Amino acid sequence: MDVSNRTVFIAGGTSGIGAGLASRFRAAGSTVVVGGRRVTDADADADADEIEAVTIDVTDPASVLAARDAVLAAHPDLDLVVTMSGVMLTEDLRDPAHVAEAEQSVAVNLLGTIRVVDAFTPHLLARGQGDVLTVTSGIGFTPFPLMPTYGATKAAVHSYTESLRAHLAGTGVGVSELVPPAVATAGQEQLNPNALPLDAFLDEVIGLLSQDPTPHEVIVERARPLRWSERDGTYDEMLAQRSRALASLPGR
Repeated sequence: MDVSNRTVFIAGGTSGIGAGLASRFRAAGSTVVVGGRRVTDADADADADEIEAVTIDVTDPASVLAARDAVLAAHPDLDLVVTMSGVMLTEDLRDPAHVAEAEQSVAVNLLGTIRVVDAFTPHLLARGQGDVLTVTSGIGFTPFPLMPTYGATKAAVHSYTESLRAHLAGTGVGVSELVPPAVATAGQEQLNPNALPLDAFLDEVIGLLSQDPTPHEVIVERARPLRWSERDGTYDEMLAQRSRALASLPGR
């Protein structure tokens, strides 16, 4: 994947990993537009003269379509769409009230991804070339039980990405999946002191994206134990270890 001469839209690119990717693409020479519910966040992470921002709420179909129209009106040569929007919410499955967090996770992480992909796929197909990059998580392969629906939505996005790749085969539109581990951003450094520093993560990601051919799954070294735990026979041990975080819930 060429990262130096692209026109990129990153939904959820106003903070965290998304903002980091936006800066890396821009530094490589690409034109970048980021989207978020609060686009003023972009001003703190990137030069507004270099990285444009549009408002998008991926839980609102009308907002997604409005963002698409704004991006394509300004950048009809758009050729890379990154679906970065996501929320990481803890839940206590002993308390039925957790369903509010579950519904929000599904709305943002899963349905939001599908909406963004659907909005831009006709444009990419009409061009006959381009790329879609979805974002899942190592938690989608080896659960972190404190965030059960988050993990379930990321597993669902992985499956959806596999199907999307099959649907778009032969069209000139590539489909890849970014599988992050815990990265030291968006509060992950507080939950996990061993979270991978953002710059180190981005260095690996850009290197993997630049491989020819681009991997179907972009997996940095820190994420590999989570991605392949079942294959490697470490799943049960890792799940038990990761379940210890449930002790932090009230009343446990």
